[in-house]
Amino acid sequence: MPILRRLSVAALGLLLVFAGAAPALAANPYERGPAPTTASIEAARGPFATASTTVARSAVSGFGGGTIYYPASTAYGTWGGVAISPGFTASQSSVAWLGPRLASQGFVVITIDTLSTVDDPASRGRQLLAALDYLTGSSAVRTRVDATRLGVMGHSMGGGGSLSAASSRPSLRAAIPMTPWHQTRNWSSVRVPTLVIGAENDTVAPVASHAEPFYTSMTAAPEKAYLELNNATHSAPTSANVTVAKYSISWLKRFVDNDTRYEQFLCPAPSGSAIEEYRDTCPLS
Repeated sequence: MPILRRLSVAALGLLLVFAGAAPALAANPYERGPAPTTASIEAARGPFATASTTVARSAVSGFGGGTIYYPASTAYGTWGGVAISPGFTASQSSVAWLGPRLASQGFVVITIDTLSTVDDPASRGRQLLAALDYLTGSSAVRTRVDATRLGVMGHSMGGGGSLSAASSRPSLRAAIPMTPWHQTRNWSSVRVPTLVIGAENDTVAPVASHAEPFYTSMTAAPEKAYLELNNATHSAPTSANVTVAKYSISWLKRFVDNDTRYEQFLCPAPSGSAIEEYRDTCPLS
Protein backbone atom coordinates (compact mmCIF):
# COMPACT_ATOMS: atom_id res chain seq x y z
CA MET A 1 0.00 0.00 0.00
CA PRO A 2 2.73 2.58 0.79
CA ILE A 3 4.28 1.91 -2.65
CA LEU A 4 0.91 2.35 -4.35
CA ARG A 5 0.34 5.62 -2.48
CA ARG A 6 3.74 6.92 -3.55
CA LEU A 7 3.03 5.94 -7.16
CA SER A 8 -0.36 7.66 -6.99
CA VAL A 9 1.19 10.86 -5.66
CA ALA A 10 3.90 10.74 -8.30
CA ALA A 11 1.34 10.17 -11.05
CA LEU A 12 -0.76 13.07 -9.77
CA GLY A 13 2.33 15.26 -9.77
CA LEU A 14 3.03 14.43 -13.42
CA LEU A 15 -0.55 15.19 -14.36
CA LEU A 16 -0.34 18.56 -12.63
CA VAL A 17 2.90 19.40 -14.36
CA PHE A 18 1.40 18.57 -17.75
CA ALA A 19 -1.67 20.58 -16.87
CA GLY A 20 0.47 23.55 -15.88
CA ALA A 21 -0.91 23.52 -12.33
CA ALA A 22 2.13 22.41 -10.32
CA PRO A 23 3.63 25.89 -9.80
CA ALA A 24 0.31 27.22 -8.45
CA LEU A 25 0.24 24.48 -5.81
CA ALA A 26 3.73 25.35 -4.62
CA ALA A 27 3.26 29.11 -4.46
CA ASN A 28 1.55 31.26 -1.86
CA PRO A 29 -1.82 31.96 -3.53
CA TYR A 30 -1.71 35.56 -2.30
CA GLU A 31 1.63 36.46 -3.86
CA ARG A 32 1.04 39.24 -6.31
CA GLY A 33 3.51 40.65 -8.78
CA PRO A 34 7.17 39.97 -9.55
CA ALA A 35 9.81 39.23 -6.94
CA PRO A 36 10.41 42.45 -4.99
CA THR A 37 13.61 44.46 -5.02
CA THR A 38 14.70 47.53 -3.11
CA ALA A 39 14.06 49.56 -6.24
CA SER A 40 10.54 48.15 -6.68
CA ILE A 41 9.37 48.98 -3.15
CA GLU A 42 11.00 52.41 -3.18
CA ALA A 43 9.41 53.31 -6.51
CA ALA A 44 6.59 55.84 -6.65
CA ARG A 45 4.43 53.19 -8.33
CA GLY A 46 4.38 49.41 -8.23
CA PRO A 47 3.73 46.90 -11.01
CA PHE A 48 -0.07 47.21 -11.15
CA ALA A 49 -2.08 49.85 -12.97
CA THR A 50 -4.65 51.42 -10.66
CA ALA A 51 -8.05 53.03 -10.73
CA SER A 52 -9.99 54.95 -8.11
CA THR A 53 -13.53 55.74 -7.09
CA THR A 54 -14.95 58.37 -4.76
CA VAL A 55 -17.13 57.39 -1.81
CA ALA A 56 -19.56 60.16 -0.93
CA ARG A 57 -20.09 61.00 2.73
CA SER A 58 -23.83 60.79 2.15
CA ALA A 59 -23.56 57.25 0.79
CA VAL A 60 -22.06 55.64 3.90
CA SER A 61 -22.48 55.48 7.64
CA GLY A 62 -19.90 55.11 10.36
CA PHE A 63 -17.23 57.22 8.63
CA GLY A 64 -17.08 60.33 6.50
CA GLY A 65 -16.63 58.93 3.02
CA GLY A 66 -13.34 58.72 1.18
CA THR A 67 -11.55 57.44 -1.89
CA ILE A 68 -10.90 53.84 -2.93
CA TYR A 69 -7.75 53.04 -4.91
CA TYR A 70 -7.46 49.58 -6.39
CA PRO A 71 -5.55 47.50 -8.95
CA ALA A 72 -7.37 47.72 -12.27
CA SER A 73 -6.77 44.08 -13.22
CA THR A 74 -9.13 41.29 -12.17
CA ALA A 75 -6.79 38.56 -13.41
CA TYR A 76 -5.10 37.95 -10.07
CA GLY A 77 -8.06 37.09 -7.88
CA THR A 78 -8.89 39.10 -4.79
CA TRP A 79 -6.60 41.58 -3.04
CA GLY A 80 -5.99 42.48 0.57
CA GLY A 81 -7.71 45.63 1.82
CA VAL A 82 -6.32 48.57 3.81
CA ALA A 83 -8.12 51.51 5.43
CA ILE A 84 -6.18 54.68 6.27
CA SER A 85 -7.25 57.51 8.58
CA PRO A 86 -5.94 61.09 8.69
CA GLY A 87 -5.03 62.88 11.89
CA PHE A 88 -6.56 65.62 14.04
CA THR A 89 -8.12 68.48 12.01
CA ALA A 90 -6.96 66.82 8.76
CA SER A 91 -8.83 65.34 5.82
CA GLN A 92 -8.06 62.33 3.69
CA SER A 93 -5.90 64.52 1.47
CA SER A 94 -3.15 64.29 4.09
CA VAL A 95 -2.78 60.55 3.54
CA ALA A 96 -3.94 60.42 -0.10
CA TRP A 97 -0.41 59.82 -1.43
CA LEU A 98 -0.49 56.35 0.11
CA GLY A 99 -3.61 55.32 -1.83
CA PRO A 100 -2.24 54.84 -5.34
CA ARG A 101 1.20 53.92 -4.02
CA LEU A 102 -0.11 50.94 -2.04
CA ALA A 103 -2.75 50.02 -4.62
CA SER A 104 -0.10 49.78 -7.33
CA GLN A 105 1.69 47.21 -5.17
CA GLY A 106 -1.42 45.03 -4.97
CA PHE A 107 -3.90 46.27 -2.35
CA VAL A 108 -7.38 47.79 -2.34
CA VAL A 109 -6.98 50.96 -0.27
CA ILE A 110 -9.58 53.30 1.16
CA THR A 111 -8.41 56.66 2.51
CA ILE A 112 -11.16 58.07 4.67
CA ASP A 113 -12.53 61.37 5.85
CA THR A 114 -13.63 61.18 9.45
CA LEU A 115 -17.08 62.15 10.71
CA SER A 116 -15.50 65.22 12.27
CA THR A 117 -11.97 66.54 11.87
CA VAL A 118 -11.68 66.66 15.66
CA ASP A 119 -12.73 63.05 16.33
CA ASP A 120 -10.65 61.35 19.00
CA PRO A 121 -8.48 58.27 18.28
CA ALA A 122 -11.02 55.77 19.60
CA SER A 123 -13.64 57.17 17.24
CA ARG A 124 -11.18 57.05 14.35
CA GLY A 125 -10.54 53.39 15.16
CA ARG A 126 -14.25 52.61 14.89
CA GLN A 127 -14.41 54.55 11.64
CA LEU A 128 -11.50 52.58 10.18
CA LEU A 129 -13.37 49.37 10.91
CA ALA A 130 -16.58 50.80 9.45
CA ALA A 131 -14.65 51.70 6.30
CA LEU A 132 -13.29 48.14 6.02
CA ASP A 133 -16.80 46.75 6.50
CA TYR A 134 -18.05 49.03 3.75
CA LEU A 135 -15.12 48.13 1.50
CA THR A 136 -15.80 44.40 1.77
CA GLY A 137 -19.58 44.48 2.15
CA SER A 138 -21.15 47.04 -0.14
CA SER A 139 -18.53 49.08 -2.02
CA ALA A 140 -18.31 49.04 -5.80
CA VAL A 141 -15.12 46.97 -5.54
CA ARG A 142 -16.24 44.54 -2.84
CA THR A 143 -15.75 41.51 -5.11
CA ARG A 144 -12.10 42.45 -5.53
CA VAL A 145 -11.32 42.41 -1.80
CA ASP A 146 -10.58 39.42 0.43
CA ALA A 147 -12.48 40.13 3.65
CA THR A 148 -10.14 37.83 5.59
CA ARG A 149 -7.02 39.85 4.69
CA LEU A 150 -7.38 43.37 6.00
CA GLY A 151 -5.18 46.02 7.59
CA VAL A 152 -5.39 49.52 9.06
CA MET A 153 -3.12 52.54 8.97
CA GLY A 154 -3.37 56.10 10.21
CA HIS A 155 -1.49 59.28 10.95
CA SER A 156 -1.36 61.01 14.36
CA MET A 157 -4.78 60.53 15.98
CA GLY A 158 -5.53 58.31 12.99
CA GLY A 159 -2.46 56.32 13.99
CA GLY A 160 -3.88 56.08 17.48
CA GLY A 161 -7.11 55.03 15.82
CA SER A 162 -5.33 52.20 14.02
CA LEU A 163 -4.16 50.92 17.42
CA SER A 164 -7.72 51.12 18.74
CA ALA A 165 -8.97 49.24 15.68
CA ALA A 166 -6.33 46.54 16.07
CA SER A 167 -7.18 46.17 19.74
CA SER A 168 -10.89 45.69 19.09
CA ARG A 169 -10.59 43.51 15.97
CA PRO A 170 -7.81 40.92 16.40
CA SER A 171 -8.70 39.29 13.06
CA LEU A 172 -6.94 42.14 11.27
CA ARG A 173 -3.75 41.04 9.56
CA ALA A 174 -1.70 44.21 10.04
CA ALA A 175 -1.68 47.66 11.63
CA ILE A 176 0.63 50.59 10.88
CA PRO A 177 0.25 53.59 13.21
CA MET A 178 2.28 56.50 11.80
CA THR A 179 3.56 59.10 14.29
CA PRO A 180 0.64 57.95 16.45
CA TRP A 181 -1.05 59.99 19.17
CA HIS A 182 -3.27 58.39 21.79
CA GLN A 183 -4.01 59.01 25.45
CA THR A 184 -3.82 55.27 26.10
CA ARG A 185 -0.23 54.14 26.56
CA ASN A 186 -0.69 50.42 27.18
CA TRP A 187 -1.50 48.30 24.11
CA SER A 188 -0.98 44.85 25.55
CA SER A 189 -4.43 44.04 24.14
CA VAL A 190 -3.16 44.25 20.53
CA ARG A 191 -2.78 40.84 18.89
CA VAL A 192 -2.24 42.08 15.36
CA PRO A 193 1.19 42.33 13.69
CA THR A 194 1.98 46.03 14.11
CA LEU A 195 4.60 48.36 12.65
CA VAL A 196 4.86 51.56 14.69
CA ILE A 197 6.41 54.48 12.80
CA GLY A 198 7.76 57.33 14.92
CA ALA A 199 9.64 60.52 14.03
CA GLU A 200 12.78 61.65 15.85
CA ASN A 201 11.82 65.34 16.05
CA ASP A 202 8.09 64.88 16.65
CA THR A 203 6.94 67.54 19.12
CA VAL A 204 3.21 66.80 18.75
CA ALA A 205 3.44 63.11 19.66
CA PRO A 206 6.99 62.77 21.00
CA VAL A 207 8.27 59.24 20.54
CA ALA A 208 9.30 59.00 24.20
CA SER A 209 5.68 59.35 25.33
CA HIS A 210 3.82 57.89 22.35
CA ALA A 211 5.36 55.66 19.68
CA GLU A 212 8.02 54.03 21.85
CA PRO A 213 5.80 53.09 24.82
CA PHE A 214 3.08 51.98 22.41
CA TYR A 215 5.55 49.59 20.80
CA THR A 216 7.01 48.37 24.07
CA SER A 217 3.58 47.68 25.59
CA MET A 218 2.44 45.39 22.76
CA THR A 219 3.51 42.21 24.53
CA ALA A 220 0.77 40.10 22.94
CA ALA A 221 1.39 41.12 19.33
CA PRO A 222 2.64 38.08 17.40
CA GLU A 223 5.06 40.32 15.50
CA LYS A 224 5.91 43.97 15.92
CA ALA A 225 8.47 46.50 14.75
CA TYR A 226 9.39 50.07 15.61
CA LEU A 227 10.75 52.36 12.91
CA GLU A 228 11.91 55.84 13.91
CA LEU A 229 12.45 58.27 11.06
CA ASN A 230 15.71 60.15 11.33
CA ASN A 231 15.48 63.94 11.73
CA ALA A 232 11.76 63.84 10.89
CA THR A 233 8.76 65.69 12.31
CA HIS A 234 5.20 64.72 13.15
CA SER A 235 3.97 65.48 9.65
CA ALA A 236 6.52 63.25 7.86
CA PRO A 237 3.90 60.63 6.83
CA THR A 238 1.59 63.25 5.28
CA SER A 239 3.58 63.61 2.06
CA ALA A 240 5.39 61.15 -0.18
CA ASN A 241 8.04 59.51 1.99
CA VAL A 242 10.14 56.68 0.55
CA THR A 243 10.98 55.19 3.95
CA VAL A 244 7.37 55.17 5.17
CA ALA A 245 6.23 53.63 1.88
CA LYS A 246 9.03 51.06 1.67
CA TYR A 247 8.45 49.53 5.07
CA SER A 248 4.67 49.89 4.99
CA ILE A 249 4.57 47.97 1.71
CA SER A 250 6.87 45.31 3.13
CA TRP A 251 4.82 44.97 6.33
CA LEU A 252 1.50 44.76 4.52
CA LYS A 253 2.84 42.30 1.98
CA ARG A 254 4.31 40.08 4.66
CA PHE A 255 1.29 40.01 6.95
CA VAL A 256 -1.78 40.79 4.84
CA ASP A 257 -0.60 38.65 1.91
CA ASN A 258 1.69 36.29 3.88
CA ASP A 259 4.25 37.00 1.18
CA THR A 260 7.57 35.92 2.69
CA ARG A 261 9.48 37.41 -0.25
CA TYR A 262 9.27 40.73 1.63
CA GLU A 263 10.91 39.49 4.84
CA GLN A 264 14.31 40.47 3.43
CA PHE A 265 13.38 44.14 3.89
CA LEU A 266 12.31 43.68 7.52
CA CYS A 267 14.83 41.16 8.88
CA PRO A 268 17.57 41.60 9.79
CA ALA A 269 16.77 45.06 11.15
CA PRO A 270 17.21 47.64 8.38
CA SER A 271 19.46 50.64 8.80
CA GLY A 272 20.50 53.70 6.83
CA SER A 273 20.60 57.47 6.93
CA ALA A 274 16.79 57.75 6.91
CA ILE A 275 16.39 55.52 9.99
CA GLU A 276 17.17 56.78 13.49
CA GLU A 277 16.23 53.49 15.16
CA TYR A 278 14.66 50.16 14.27
CA ARG A 279 13.49 47.48 16.67
CA ASP A 280 11.82 44.19 15.76
CA THR A 281 10.90 40.67 16.75
CA CYS A 282 12.93 38.95 14.03
CA PRO A 283 12.91 36.25 12.91
CA LEU A 284 9.32 36.63 11.71
CA SER A 285 7.01 33.66 12.13
